[in-house]
Amino acid sequence: MLRRLNARVYGKVQKVGFRNFVKVHAVRLGLKGYAKNLPDGTVEVVAEGYEESLSSLLEYLRSGPPASVVEKVEHSFLDYKGEFNDFKTY
Repeated sequence: MLRRLNARVYGKVQKVGFRNFVKVHAVRLGLKGYAKNLPDGTVEVVAEGYEESLSSLLEYLRSGPPASVVEKVEHSFLDYKGEFNDFKTY
């Protein structure tokens, strides 16, 4: 089933390669969407694809790349909108 994941990642997640880490795994999992640094130091991730792949991405968000320190991940699964063509970082 196609779904949408909205997630916000807290901790040391900026300037540690987090967005690229997310993009590599999202593309490998066949997901589309984006990872974006927010002014408060968090990273917003919006991804669409199969629910199983989104759940796998969520596990990657919880671990992060080696230089990161993930404190928490707030997330929700929503209805698929089909608005993305690929996965981008901002």
